[in-house]
This record gives sequence, structure tokens and C-alpha cells, in this order.
Amino acid sequence: MSPGAEAGKKRSKSLAGSAVELVLIIAVALGLALGIQAWVIKPYRIPSGSMEPTLAVGQRVLVNRIGMDFSDPHVGEIAVFHPPQGAEQEQCGPVAHTIKLGGEACSQPIPKKADVNFIKRIVAGPGDTISISEGHVTRNGVREKDSYIRQCGASPECNFTKPIKIPPGHWFMMGDNRGESDDSRFWGPVPTGWIIGGAVATYWPLDRIGTL
Repeated sequence: MSPGAEAGKKRSKSLAGSAVELVLIIAVALGLALGIQAWVIKPYRIPSGSMEPTLAVGQRVLVNRIGMDFSDPHVGEIAVFHPPQGAEQEQCGPVAHTIKLGGEACSQPIPKKADVNFIKRIVAGPGDTISISEGHVTRNGVREKDSYIRQCGASPECNFTKPIKIPPGHWFMMGDNRGESDDSRFWGPVPTGWIIGGAVATYWPLDRIGTL
């Protein structure tokens, strides 16, 4: 074989090796990106105005899927979770029914989770006793520090003055836009295992970048 042909053969092998290496690098990078999204940090788009003024429609947040201790989420944090089946129809309880506005908030969820994701603030946890007056939550006799909410006054959906007790292993979720939020008041508290993760930061739009 001539020196030129041998050199050409070596170049072909080198190019083929580089192409294989590039494909492997891209595959590993994609795998890592998908793994990070699936198991560590997941982006989430705010679909409605239920968390205004804290989070606006279309705003993007990052949800931490491992940094939070799922055996003990904490009151006050914003979380992404699966609501119970029937939540979008505002159904409450193992025997699905619609609650009476102004009476008692839903204290028991439908026992099967929905496939959709919601984002709300945790306002009460296992064993807490709560009531709601003009959108303000009183938990175990103490009104929440809620400067972040949008006031809703005397609207019937903002007043559930009869106390309820949150069952073991469950968390009561409410939107910050208390007059325009489809939340635990209507379909009940959420089991710990249905919580996907805590929202830790917002990354879009650029003028609202920050931690939560």
C-alpha cells in the first residue's frame, strides 16, 4: 500500500472514531440532562393566576425534586404536586361531593391522585386545625403571616370559618390569589406522596428571576 493510501486510511479511521466519540458525548449529555430533569430539578410553567401576585401566568419556576425532605414538607413553601382525582371539578371526599361555600372546607380528598400537576402554597400540615376567614388561614389558633396573598374579603369562597383538622400524612394547599384559586378548600388536603417537589427559584421572565 502506498504511503498516501495508508495515510488516507488512518484519517478515515480517525474521523470515524471522532464521529463515534461525538455521538457518545451527545448521548451522555442528553442522558444527564434528562436525568437531572427527571430526578433533580424540573422546570414548571405557571398555568393560571391562582398564585398571583407571587407567580404570574406564564412565569417559569424550577422545582427541586430531591432537595426537600418529602417525609416532612414545611408550611409556607410553594410546592408542585398531584391533586386528587376530581379536583378540576371541585369534588371532595371519598364519596365525591361539592362542598358548601362559607361552611366547612374539604377535609378529606378523593383517595386517587390525578395525572395533572398543580402548584400552590402549603398552609397547614398533618394534625393542624385550621379555619379560613376572608382568605386568611388561622392554624392552631394563630393567623398565618400572609403578606404575600391577594386579598379576597367577604367572597364566599374565601370564608370557611368552621374548623377542620388535617389528617395524618396530608398537607393543605392554597393559592396566594385566594379569591381565584382552585385548591384544598374544595378538594381536600394532599398526601405527602403526591408532592413532586418544592419550587425553589423563578427563571423566566428575566425581570422576575429570583429565589422563592
